Amino acid sequence: MNALNITLEKTVTTETILSLPHQLKAQLPLSNTLAMQIATQRQTIQNILEGKDRRLMVITGPCSIHDPVAALEYAEKLKKIQAQVQDQIFLVMRAYIEKPRTTVGWKGFLYDPNLDNSSDMQSGLQKSRELYLQIIEMGLPIASEILSPMATAYFDDLLAWGAIGARTSESQIHREISSHMPYSIGFKNGTDGSIQIALDAIQSASQPHQFMGMSQSGLPSILMSKGNPKAHLILRGSNAGPNYALAEIEKIQAKIKHEMPALVIDCSHGNSRKDPMLQPEVLRTIVLERQLSNVRGVMLESFLVDGAQKISDQMCYGQSVTDGCLGWSKTEDLLLEVAEQLRTQSLKRSA
Repeated sequence: MNALNITLEKTVTTETILSLPHQLKAQLPLSNTLAMQIATQRQTIQNILEGKDRRLMVITGPCSIHDPVAALEYAEKLKKIQAQVQDQIFLVMRAYIEKPRTTVGWKGFLYDPNLDNSSDMQSGLQKSRELYLQIIEMGLPIASEILSPMATAYFDDLLAWGAIGARTSESQIHREISSHMPYSIGFKNGTDGSIQIALDAIQSASQPHQFMGMSQSGLPSILMSKGNPKAHLILRGSNAGPNYALAEIEKIQAKIKHEMPALVIDCSHGNSRKDPMLQPEVLRTIVLERQLSNVRGVMLESFLVDGAQKISDQMCYGQSVTDGCLGWSKTEDLLLEVAEQLRTQSLKRSA
């Protein structure tokens, strides 16, 4: 045995071959009708970000999906309320299947769908795509975080919106991947509050790139992107506190020499001081100040049941296993309240 094999044996424990992107897409195909639906939803989101559509985009759903049954129930509830708010709010379901970790922990439905550390990623890929297709068939656009560059090719035809998290906005490969995606992508400010990280990412993602990646056939390839003109800024607060209020936005605008990018605000994380029950307060302030701040969209961490729980043998149905979420009843009341507030603002503008 040579030195190379000895080294590999010490670093690589097992290797499991996964389905290739084109194979999974053939197994779980997207119909032409649904493809047209997604294209329309992507364009609607772009129109909102550009201010052509005055509605507020609300990306809402669990921090991370862990139970497809509960996720579908949430989607059904979101679909029902859509008709009541769609004149003022464009609803997008948060359908995150990857969870970034500061150190260790459950990495998301894509990686461990059985919640038992079995890391059955083949099952995770299949179940995630099945779930996405079921939600899309309800008519809802879906959003997710772009975390593993290897995973993007399995779902790039399904997402209507994507986000790059605070820990990865500074990553060159995530900026390059974003330049290659066919949907709007928002970059979050850093956990330390740095806005420049996200601004640099937006500039990078908007440009063409040549970079190493995986083709639809699963081969290492040089990918050539045209640049993503739909990149925008997400304010998620920081370890030091919130940054969603108009005064904070004006400070950011004053530092930017060029035009302010389209703005989406995450009502959770630093903006809610990691208290999910404070998200309604954050959203109410955003809506109140929106005519001056020009915020185009918001993000909510919301599920069927308030709060969060640890993974165990006796789990509460519909409650998050990662970040705490706002329960559905509070979410529904909040969406109806915000829609009415936006209608009032619209009537005042017309008058």
